[in-house]
Amino acid sequence: MHESPERTVTPKRGVERLPEGFGTLVVNAKGKEQRKTTPTLVLADPQAAVRQSLRHFLESTEGLRVVAEVGELARLASLVDWQHPDVLLVSGQYGAPLVRFLRAIRRVPHLPAMENRVSAKIVVYGLGSDREFILALARAGADALVAAEASVHELIDAVRAVLRDESYASPSYSGLLLREVQRWSILQEAQPGVRLTRRETQLLQLVASGLSNKEIAEALCLAESTVKNRLSLLFDKLGVKDRTQAAIFALASGVLQQPLLLDHRPFDNA
Repeated sequence: MHESPERTVTPKRGVERLPEGFGTLVVNAKGKEQRKTTPTLVLADPQAAVRQSLRHFLESTEGLRVVAEVGELARLASLVDWQHPDVLLVSGQYGAPLVRFLRAIRRVPHLPAMENRVSAKIVVYGLGSDREFILALARAGADALVAAEASVHELIDAVRAVLRDESYASPSYSGLLLREVQRWSILQEAQPGVRLTRRETQLLQLVASGLSNKEIAEALCLAESTVKNRLSLLFDKLGVKDRTQAAIFALASGVLQQPLLLDHRPFDNA
């Protein structure tokens, strides 16, 4: 067993850098030593050259440590479950599969496919101007959205923001997200007295999480045709035209934030 390296701490308020792997030693106002661990990141990008250069930059930044990197999105869930990083840094180049990945680990934690909820903050970078893709990522649970034209310094700002439990979006997306918030408010004001049954709430949560009719049917052990009919009735009740508006209503009303508890009792008895 190796002895810990020697170090000297001046008993005053401040920060001391410890040897690599030890984190940071903070001396508080009362003169007590407190060890603050370095935030860890897992990096996912389909291009190896981008991963390597980005990892080099991140690891040269004070207070951040990349613990793993991956190129295949299919391997990301198991890697995150193994490493338990503070931040998951993912390229937007994965496209639609990335949205499905976020939906699985963020919005439907109790489904059999993903029993362990991922608590890591999620930063998606390298994003373009695809409006629907940006909104889908936001609804799926991304904590930060960083545009492709953003500098690496802005990416670091986004990482630090989510570590403070804040959200972040590149300035080019502010107008889009503001308009979406306004739409939420309008829908919420238009349906102030809507009361949903337990099963209607459950169905709305699954729709807002981005699941297809087939996936909802599998989750609830129902026929796909039954799900389609129930969704039509639910949309009429909410006064919405499609799944996107239903998702907006779920966000605005707080339904999406409620715990999801799946059961398989008949809809008519719920």
